Amino acid sequence: MKKTIMHIDMNAFFASVEQQVNPALRGKPIAVIGSNERTVVTTASYEARAYGVKTGMTKHEAKWLCPHIILVGGDTSRYTDTCHRLVEIYQQYTPIVEVYSIDEAFLDITGSIPLFGSAENTARNIKRDIHQRLGRLTCSIGIAHNKLLAKLGSDMKKPDGLVIIQQEDVMRLLEHLPVKELCGIGTQIESRLSVMGIRTCGELGRASIAVLKNQFGVIGERLKLMALGIDDSPAVPMEQEPDAKSVGHSMTLDRDVSDVETLEQHILHLSEMVGRRLRHGGYAGRTVTLTLRYTNFDTFTRRSSIKSSLNNSIDIYMVAKDILETIRLQQTVRLVGVSVCNLTRNVAQIPLFPNDRTRQAATRVMDEINDRYGDFFITWGTLIERYRHKGVISPSWRPGGVKHNNYA
Repeated sequence: MKKTIMHIDMNAFFASVEQQVNPALRGKPIAVIGSNERTVVTTASYEARAYGVKTGMTKHEAKWLCPHIILVGGDTSRYTDTCHRLVEIYQQYTPIVEVYSIDEAFLDITGSIPLFGSAENTARNIKRDIHQRLGRLTCSIGIAHNKLLAKLGSDMKKPDGLVIIQQEDVMRLLEHLPVKELCGIGTQIESRLSVMGIRTCGELGRASIAVLKNQFGVIGERLKLMALGIDDSPAVPMEQEPDAKSVGHSMTLDRDVSDVETLEQHILHLSEMVGRRLRHGGYAGRTVTLTLRYTNFDTFTRRSSIKSSLNNSIDIYMVAKDILETIRLQQTVRLVGVSVCNLTRNVAQIPLFPNDRTRQAATRVMDEINDRYGDFFITWGTLIERYRHKGVISPSWRPGGVKHNNYA
């Protein structure tokens, strides 16, 4: 049975949410940024994009391109709440909703079309519901018979677009399309294909599988299928997703750091973020990895494995802190990362010692409060200063707190 897949991409999501919360920002060039001095633009409004402001630019670059741009500090809880409310809307049209990122989702509407008349009607109903329930937030929607083409369709018309790709139009559409437009083909693969004389999907689709496998290994055949518009990957609801392999966070520091005490504070912050995601995802892990990047961008990692699995933030912190004590810093540090791997589904165990029981109870209460009032509403005393300024969430965040392998 031929499927009908919809891809929904919220337009300039973080910036649009801020303009909805503060109507005075509507129609003005704004950029959502984090709280530290080295922060980058996570989303720019379309008014700012007209000046060339893009995601990933520093705030100084953004101001150089658009001197009157308004910089807005990101609000994690605001975006996650909006994402959850969007998912609730999608689930009224189909139970098969795959949340691809905080502002993107795939919907398998194959079985829903008879209820709503057509795929186009379904899309327009979703747009209407978003407008009525969440305000002036727009989305671009692509509809096709697979996820690859549905995502391509949503990219074709922004903002507030609706593109339906019919099966008979696929080859004509792909013939002259640059390979970089396909989800999953990044700059490195694009460059390697270019060296081979392959720049369009039509050229890639005609390439020899043997040659592609020789150049790219096992993904060579996958690249050819993508260029032909072939993709059999299903939309996978969150509850059916495969187990995660690792959970981690990293941060570029406000300033280069050389003293161990400050590094330990950042490690505690990251350990709390990682532990919280593990607990929300129902995971625990046996291996903790600490990553440091020096001012000259040299990066190294060191890991430590323990006998029993953990997901308590303080336990993660203690292991990462022990790792730090074995390192002799060569330069000042600009980035710190903490991750946990060798994951298993967490099976609740009764703590044997009073201190362990107290820590587990405190963690459970902190999680409940932060779930209700927003991340880090309550936190460790040494981190209070950090949360006078809210951070900004990664666009790749997903409900449930654990990010799995990306589609394509």
